[in-house]
Amino acid sequence: MNLTWEPITLDLKTTFRIAHGSSDQRFNVLVHLDEGVGEAPAVAYYGETQQVILDYLKTVPDLGDDPFDIDATLAKLPTHGSRAARAAIDVALHDLWGKRLGQPLYRLFGLNPLHLPQTTFTIAMDEPEIMAERAKESGYPLLKIKLGGEQDEAMVAAIRRATDARLRVDANAGWTRSQALELIPRLAGYGLELVEQPLAKDDIEGLRWLKDKLHAQGSTVPIFADESAQTSRDVAKLAGAVDGIVVKTMKTLGLRDGLRTIHTARAHDMQIMLSCMVETSVGVTAAAHLAPLCDYVDLDGPLLIKNDPYQGLRYNGANLTLPDAPGIGVTRN
Repeated sequence: MNLTWEPITLDLKTTFRIAHGSSDQRFNVLVHLDEGVGEAPAVAYYGETQQVILDYLKTVPDLGDDPFDIDATLAKLPTHGSRAARAAIDVALHDLWGKRLGQPLYRLFGLNPLHLPQTTFTIAMDEPEIMAERAKESGYPLLKIKLGGEQDEAMVAAIRRATDARLRVDANAGWTRSQALELIPRLAGYGLELVEQPLAKDDIEGLRWLKDKLHAQGSTVPIFADESAQTSRDVAKLAGAVDGIVVKTMKTLGLRDGLRTIHTARAHDMQIMLSCMVETSVGVTAAAHLAPLCDYVDLDGPLLIKNDPYQGLRYNGANLTLPDAPGIGVTRN
């Protein structure tokens, strides 16, 4: 199998600001394995840059010529370096697997493509009234609000005044324990469906403490772990500390461990949100093949960029339709 790669620059429709920083462009890498394709998103707060990804890809040995021996092929990958690059190779291998068999991935996974939850649309951090205007203009019935700054409640309040959409918030590890305990009950009054990653990535005991405190106060807002839940190996330690986890193929090193992470979380009675980074239709469509297994979906990456080089997952408002072509089902524009 021939491994090649292609650096790409993505232009964002609006400045994307979260607790970790802001950007107007993203510098990802498309990875090709014969006719299979995957995507490596360069996410700074995970230590990923386009150059880190490219440097890793140059170290990958010959992966052989059997796309059906997936585990053995992935075992050949260097274990140190870019997680995003390893995830992209995993996706490209799964895409190749589906194309060689002439079947879409969801069918090979034994899943029903009609059972896809609606997706949220992300409102990045800005001045409250600007965020409210973006929320109103989006027309989406489901919104994910990025928080973790000094005006968090004002942001949510402004958006609530502008729309009756269902709201979810993501603090991106931007709150302290005391801030989270104070803010979440107040924000719940605006009709929150859930809160993502309120505390620092490694503060698992803090998440457990926060959940217990909120439940003692009568709060029913679910808490989801994102940065704290990287791969399937992280799930067990989060059991009892959160209500659900966020699965992203870039974190789980691709679709293989993404499936494993979902099943492990279910074994611990946890809910699943399937999410993405700022990615093209390649990365997001690949992830969407896991969506029938999930409770919530946040797959709006292609909606945030101006120059998507591929077509794949289709959007009808918040409703999603998977392509029925072989593999992940994307086509080049």
